Amino acid sequence: MLRLDKFLSNMKAGSRTEVKNWIRKGMVSVNDVIVKKPETKIDANAKVLLNNREISFVFCEYYMLNKPAGVISATSDFKQPTVVDLIESRQRTDLFPVGRLDKDTEGLLLITNDGVLAHNLLSPKKHVNKTYYAKIDGMITQEDKETFSKGIKIGENEMTRPAELEILTTGSISEILLTIHEGKFHQVKRMFHSIQKDVLYLKRISMGPIKLDENLAVGEYRLLTQEEIDLLKGVSN
Repeated sequence: MLRLDKFLSNMKAGSRTEVKNWIRKGMVSVNDVIVKKPETKIDANAKVLLNNREISFVFCEYYMLNKPAGVISATSDFKQPTVVDLIESRQRTDLFPVGRLDKDTEGLLLITNDGVLAHNLLSPKKHVNKTYYAKIDGMITQEDKETFSKGIKIGENEMTRPAELEILTTGSISEILLTIHEGKFHQVKRMFHSIQKDVLYLKRISMGPIKLDENLAVGEYRLLTQEEIDLLKGVSN
């Protein structure tokens, strides 16, 4: 059961203060009955109308965002735009990013309010794969590939888990794909720094079974399909 005013504010009908005023003015009905008490408890299946506009309850939302550089992976910030700010069509006010991408990193980021799913996807015990495309300052060699495949020291007590490094092109600037199975802080950059190379550009292209939609331009987003949600829940159980 939810308070009526909280339900309406959570569904982005208005601020908590606004919806309380609307309720007291008789602008809200529940199951075809005008309700004037903001604290009235309702269930998720109640028919709620605000000025004759039905407000449906949404339990969980799941979005795929092609994160642009310059945006931080946070729910709110007074000074900088956040990834949640980009989800303009959201109905829930409690969305958050599943994990984080560095401010200068682009690519796949899942946005949801499903705390259980997020916890399972990020759990070190699950070893959910994350694949990145990167441009590297310097020549990437087979020796680097073998080093990554055995795990590598990045300034912590434990080595990273073995990672799969695929060399796309190599030269003064190399292009690679890297699949890791954990999510340490700045992990990709620290892995290359440990072999005396710098990451010039970084983009996440997949997380678990979900790949970044090629039709999403940088900064665009879409709802996950039910099939994608089921795939994520399957890999995180």
